[in-house]
Formats: sequence, C-alpha cells, structure tokens
Amino acid sequence: MRWMVLVVVGSSWLALGALALDLVTVPPAWNPWAPLSVDDPPNALTRYKLARLSGDAAACRATLAGAAVRFTPLPDRRTGEGCGFDDAVRIEATTARVDPAFALSCRSAVALALWERHVVQPAALASFGQPVARLTHFGSYACRNVYGRPDARRSQHATADALDVSGFVLADGTKIGVADDWHGDGPRGRFLHEVHDGACRFFDGVLGPDYNAAHRDHLHVDRGAFRMCR
Repeated sequence: MRWMVLVVVGSSWLALGALALDLVTVPPAWNPWAPLSVDDPPNALTRYKLARLSGDAAACRATLAGAAVRFTPLPDRRTGEGCGFDDAVRIEATTARVDPAFALSCRSAVALALWERHVVQPAALASFGQPVARLTHFGSYACRNVYGRPDARRSQHATADALDVSGFVLADGTKIGVADDWHGDGPRGRFLHEVHDGACRFFDGVLGPDYNAAHRDHLHVDRGAFRMCR
C-alpha cells in the first residue's frame, strides 16, 4: 500500500512539474497557473484561482475586466476602526442592470460575475426562457457590526466584501423577490433556491431566509473568513 501512495504522489509531482515547464499543453481552465477567466466553465480549480486573486490586485482587476461587468476602480478607503476597503470597485452594471450602483471588493466582484454567468442567468433561461435584466439589492459597503449589534464583530459589509441581493427582474419585467417568493413552490421559489445554492460555489458566505429572520428578504453573499451556506 505504501508503495502505491508513493507512486501516486510521485506521478502527481511529475505532472505538475511538466505543466510548470510547459512540457504538456492543457486547457487554461485546467492549468493551475493560468489566470482565471469568468467565461471558463467552473471546475475543481475555480475556487483555488478565485482565492488566489485576493492577494493579487492586478490579476483581480484583469480578471474582472474580462467579465461582463462595467465598473470603476475606487481608491482605498478607511472610514473607521475595522471599516474601509482595499482594491474595491464601483459596480455600475453586470450581465444585468444594478439599481443603484454599489461598491464591492474586487474579489467579491469576480465571485459575483461567476455566479451570474454560470448560475443566475442559466437558471433564469431554464426556468423562464428569458434572462435576468436587473438585479435589486439592499446595499454592499457599510461600516457596521454583524446585525448592527455594538458587541458583535465587524460585518463583511464593513470591508465591501458582501452584497445583499433582494431580487431579480426578468427581461419582460417579471419581478422575483426573496421576501415574496422564497417560500413559494412554483418556478420563482425554485429559481431562488437554485441561485442561492449556486452562490455557494463562488462565495464564502451565503445566507438566506432559511438561516434566520434577519435574512428573510434577501440573499447575503460574501467573500470572507468563514465558509457557510445556509
């Protein structure tokens, strides 16, 4: 058994070495050293590449520039103890209109682009035969603690790493709201559950109405220190 483990480990290192030296050719999506592309179908390397962007502002901006996102870079900002953001952007539009524009860290913006590209829009087309035309939300950056409690830790909103999505508007004007449709057993409710679950593939924290009453009317999505999908 031990020799089998050694063979597997040795083969893995040889394969990685061959990739690093460009001795073999693999699709960029499956090359761990290749930049992340939002358009590439997600695979086992997507979260690794997404995490790598957190420490590389230039690579993050380049990835976001290649996505269907209209944004403006924001200067780094400090507004209080534990509040402010680095490498953030103002999101003006994604694959859908946003109302209103909002500030988001670059790494969270890339996660948002991946979610819309590979979960939200495909789910809308499959469920309703039309795309999402507008994303509605309750905001992103806010210098506050979790639930606004004075004795709680800082929220992911305090570093522009979180967004509270309240609903979606389809191309024909149909509105799908978390508050109104989450508990429905029709296509709107199923759509909301599908996009909630799909968000967990790209964000670290995803909280919805089933988590607690504070999230009864929105989906909280964030890139942060904790993995949670509730």
